[in-house]
Amino acid sequence: MSSIRPKPARLRLDQVSYETLRQQILRRDGWRCQSCGTMSNLEVHHKQFRSHSGDDSEQNLITLCTACHANTHLI
Repeated sequence: MSSIRPKPARLRLDQVSYETLRQQILRRDGWRCQSCGTMSNLEVHHKQFRSHSGDDSEQNLITLCTACHANTHLI
């Protein structure tokens, strides 16, 4: 008989804490899209989507421009 394991708890920050982390990620990534290098229209992307149990952690976030961010969601 196999047991069902509960999903691990994921880190989901409140709005103020998330904004602080978002600014930290932008600084870490040098205010550049990590895909194309542009410095405009920047967003912070979850590598593993929240809908797929991705968390709000520094390791799961990356800076992308609006265009590159949209392209990651098409794949």
